[in-house]
Amino acid sequence: MSKFKKKKGGELPAISTASLPDIVFMLLFFFMVATVMRQNTLMIENKLPVADQVEKLDKKDLVMYIYAGKPSSRYQSSAGTQARIQLNDKFAEVSDVKAFILAEREAKREELIPFLTTALKVDGNTNMGLVGDIKKELREVNALKINYTTRTGDVGQNFQ
Repeated sequence: MSKFKKKKGGELPAISTASLPDIVFMLLFFFMVATVMRQNTLMIENKLPVADQVEKLDKKDLVMYIYAGKPSSRYQSSAGTQARIQLNDKFAEVSDVKAFILAEREAKREELIPFLTTALKVDGNTNMGLVGDIKKELREVNALKINYTTRTGDVGQNFQ
């Protein structure tokens, strides 16, 4: 007579699902923390020019972006083929730059306003007349801190 009995069925025990909600919430929390939301949908072609001496901006939350360039192929039917300005997620005219800067300033705390920088992300093939008009509008609202966004590389690549 033996003290131990053999199992007759050989069936596997049921998998415990008690820790499943913990795993799901850990994954959810990870993706919420790790995901970066895109701020603007680019509606223009933006092949940035190349520069050999560049510096990174410290605080990206204090930067107002103005995009300029030819509308991308998907927007050329409605916006044309001439260089345009994009403010946030819509096309704008040069005269809209003032209102954009004032609205961005209004959204920031008062002590941060002197540190705001306007970043121009201008396509390398854009006419400088448009850039000059944008800069004129920025001067009128006293937005004198301007940054030209470029790619790092050899300056000789600009003219190829």
